[in-house]
Amino acid sequence: MEAGGPSSETRRRVGEDEGGGADRISDLPDAVLGDIISLLPTKEGARTRILASRWRHLWRSAPLNLDCSNLTASWGEVAGVVSRILTSHQGPGRCFRIPGGSKCYGSATVDSWLQSPAVDNLQELCLSYPTDNQSPLPPLSESFLRFSTTLRVATIGHCHLRDSTVQGLQLPQLKLLTLELVSISECSLQHLIAECPALECLLINHSFGFSRLRINSVSIRSVGVRAEYYVKDELKFGELIIENAPCLEKLLHLDLISDLHVSVIFAPKLETLRCHSVASTKISFGSTVIQGLLIFRLTTVVRSIKILSVDMCILNLDTIIDLMRCFPCLEKLYIQSYKSGPNNFWIGKHKNLIRCHDIRLKKIVFKTYCGIKSQVSFLTFFVLNARVLESMILRIEAKNYNKEFLAKHRRKLQIENRVSRGAQFQFTTDICARNAWDIKDVHDLDLADPFAC
Repeated sequence: MEAGGPSSETRRRVGEDEGGGADRISDLPDAVLGDIISLLPTKEGARTRILASRWRHLWRSAPLNLDCSNLTASWGEVAGVVSRILTSHQGPGRCFRIPGGSKCYGSATVDSWLQSPAVDNLQELCLSYPTDNQSPLPPLSESFLRFSTTLRVATIGHCHLRDSTVQGLQLPQLKLLTLELVSISECSLQHLIAECPALECLLINHSFGFSRLRINSVSIRSVGVRAEYYVKDELKFGELIIENAPCLEKLLHLDLISDLHVSVIFAPKLETLRCHSVASTKISFGSTVIQGLLIFRLTTVVRSIKILSVDMCILNLDTIIDLMRCFPCLEKLYIQSYKSGPNNFWIGKHKNLIRCHDIRLKKIVFKTYCGIKSQVSFLTFFVLNARVLESMILRIEAKNYNKEFLAKHRRKLQIENRVSRGAQFQFTTDICARNAWDIKDVHDLDLADPFAC
């Protein structure tokens, strides 16, 4: 080596490829690199073996992140690919996602995967069995029990939760739980929730075998339910009782057609609520009852509610005003309507609300604005009376996104006369809010605002 020339170690650090630059990532300890690899999708994690000899052994020993849904384009090859990965990987497991729907593997295959040492100490499990409409739901594998002390996130789908299996479950670290099209008895469902002392988010989708669910949890922060019912001759989920939930912040009824009855007895921190206008749906706060979106016996106001998402069959300003009286501290309103309705004429009405400056709305998101008279009148009420309004977002069709339409409707909505001079108004063709069907994963319940895009 010539005097003053770079050492081999220096050349390795600065690199001799076109990009140059130091490869400081490879200098990290194996444990740190393994955690980085475990955060990648399965394919990308496995491909890190070709980066350099330093990386060759890391993927096999890194915490396993295995998602069966993106391994191969051919579902017929999934079972073989998954089995080979589990055989070659040393573990431990971090995340294992087994989606349902495919019949290329059966319950026995799934059970063998769950027993593999490669998924020891699993923290996140999405387990959905392959099923068809003619066969009964398969039982949840007893192998699930071996993850009970380590699981933090669990999705259980398309299976039957037997009483004997549930009675053996204790999930001390579980924070997020989804039940997706599962059959479970009422006593087992209550036991399951009781044995999750750290549970924060619960999502129940289209499950059955129970008629009532009582929530008694000091840790739970978010509850989302879809009670739509598709299975014949099975007990229907029809009543949700929030009995004692001191930390509950979000309660989302995500159906469009079900007749679920919700009773909120104790949830002092409840801030986010979703409901819809189906007449047979009911939610009660003490003696105050909201059926559909109509309020009966407004005896108790709920000051904790700050975010409200509503689906209205027919746009009706009076209905929204009544909801604002029930929720006087409301700050964000997400609204979807499907039909034009009354003119929503309001001049001379709602004087008490306007006079007392009780409109605390800061944000309004309107998902289907086409500029008809009832919509213009509805929104103009807030333009001219919401004194602390900060933003109004209106989604329009792409064909209407032109200067003439925007200028015309800024005039119609009297935006220049807005009472909140700092309020911003936006017309957009993009998705401006997340609908009920966009909330599919329990992680969605963990967002500060589950409806914001």
